[in-house]
Amino acid sequence: MAVTKKAEGVGKEKKKGGFRETVLLLVLGVGIALLLQAFVVGSFYIPSISMENTLLVNDRVFVNKLAGAPGRGDIVVFKGWRGGEDTIKRVIGVGGDKVVCCDSKNRITVNGTALDEESYLFPGDFASGDKFNVTVPKGQLWLMGDHRTASADARSHMQEPGGGFISEDAVIGTAVMRYWPLNRATIFTRPETFDKVK
Repeated sequence: MAVTKKAEGVGKEKKKGGFRETVLLLVLGVGIALLLQAFVVGSFYIPSISMENTLLVNDRVFVNKLAGAPGRGDIVVFKGWRGGEDTIKRVIGVGGDKVVCCDSKNRITVNGTALDEESYLFPGDFASGDKFNVTVPKGQLWLMGDHRTASADARSHMQEPGGGFISEDAVIGTAVMRYWPLNRATIFTRPETFDKVK
């Protein structure tokens, strides 16, 4: 009898230890997930048509918060023009770039190099209905939506303080992947046209 009671006691201790380990691992997992979301990877929901067809309403993207300074062609989430709301647009120009619209073929040029935007512009859309000629200040970005006729982007804010530019410090991160809906999941790459800009 004594042996049986001892074995039962050991079994109960093992069950208690296993439960504690499970709870500890669960808390640790949640803690790591929260830290990753706060400092490394975030999820962003697309609320508007301004980035069609690259991003559609209700799409969800993962954003890399440790990607460093954004480059031309990157899709970034940032604290935007509308009262600091999270906003998503494409980087067209970085600090020091001269961004002009448009050349004789109605293309945006960056430092004199014409962009071939066909791969990401909304089908049938054009570079811009608004003319502009800006030099991006150091530490700032010139951002535009891919659905130009439906995007309230840098062009819409040129008359405001800041001239429509967004500070690199306002960038939350670079969009790296659309993960929802699953049938449209894709990893984002920088369009090749930006490789030609010097």
